[in-house]
Amino acid sequence: MLLKELVEKKLTCYEESFEDWKQAIRANGVPLMNEGYIEEEYLDAVIACVEKYGPYIVIAPNIAMPHSTEGAPGVLKTGIGFMKVEEPVHFDPEDPEKDARLFFMLASNDSEAHLNNMMQLADMLSNDDLVADLLEAKNDEDVLAVAEKYSEE
Repeated sequence: MLLKELVEKKLTCYEESFEDWKQAIRANGVPLMNEGYIEEEYLDAVIACVEKYGPYIVIAPNIAMPHSTEGAPGVLKTGIGFMKVEEPVHFDPEDPEKDARLFFMLASNDSEAHLNNMMQLADMLSNDDLVADLLEAKNDEDVLAVAEKYSEE
C-alpha cells in the first residue's frame, strides 16, 4: 500500500503548525529533498504555481496535493511526500474549505510512474474512514497502522 511505501522510503513528516502555507509547502518537501527526489528549486516552483493559480492544490477539505507543472525544475525522481499537520494550514482565509492538514507533495519526472502514484493516491483518499484515521495519525507507527487496517480491503 502507498502509505507503507512512503514510511519505508522515509518520505513522511509530522508538524504542529505553520505561520503560512508557504512554510507548510517547504516543510512537506524536506523528506523528498533529504531522500534525493527534489531540489529546493522545485519547492519554489510549487509556491509560484499556488501564487499564480490560487489554492488549486487543496483538492478536498483537509487534503492538499502540492505540485508544480510538468517539467518543473528541480525534480530528480518521481515520488510522493506525506506530511500531517495538527493545526489546519489556511490557503484562503475567507474559505475554510481550503484548509489542509494532510499534504501529499507530488514530484514527477516519469509520467507513467506519476500516473500510477496518482491512481493509488486517488483511490486511497476516496476512503473517508482512511482519511479520518490519517487525520488522527501522529507518527510513522500510526500511519503504518492505518495502512495495515485498510490493506485488507
